[in-house]
Amino acid sequence: MSEGNVAADQLRLFIERIERLEEEKKGIGDDIKDVYLEAKANGYDVKTMRSIVRLRKMERNARMEAEALLETYKNALGIE
Repeated sequence: MSEGNVAADQLRLFIERIERLEEEKKGIGDDIKDVYLEAKANGYDVKTMRSIVRLRKMERNARMEAEALLETYKNALGIE
């Protein structure tokens, strides 16, 4: 087998793996959307839930810094 065939086969395998993972990612995205819709149907505010999920992903120090900066901006603009 020539080098070109080996490289082409390897490339094809990488592409197929990426395609499978993209399909899985789409499925997971759909599942997440369904959970948010279910939460909304039960009276929860989805926008706030998304904010909480985003905050929970952050490390504690980064979250505290972002919250302090938000408070600083709110104070500067007179928002309580």
